[in-house]
Amino acid sequence: MIHMDQHTPLSREDVAADLAGTGFRHDGERLVGEFRTADFAAAVHLLDVVAIEADAMNHHPEVRLGWGRIEFDLVSHDVGGVTARDVALARRIGEIAAQQGATAG
Repeated sequence: MIHMDQHTPLSREDVAADLAGTGFRHDGERLVGEFRTADFAAAVHLLDVVAIEADAMNHHPEVRLGWGRIEFDLVSHDVGGVTARDVALARRIGEIAAQQGATAG
């Protein structure tokens, strides 16, 4: 895992290894993750679980929700880019998605 402070902007290269297997990618501005679920209710349930974790981490994603899919965007607005906070939340969302039976899209 990245050992930088919470306010250091990170590049694609900085986070590539830490994002492997999470369903997230660094698009140059933010981390983007899309997950497929069985239906809309499963996507909402995934969001419910992620919301609790995001509140606990005090770091919150932008979310797009649809039938059988959910997308998360992560960026540290105070820094204007991706930081270790985003990577930590992406890793946690990836774990939660796997536990819920969602697949990375």
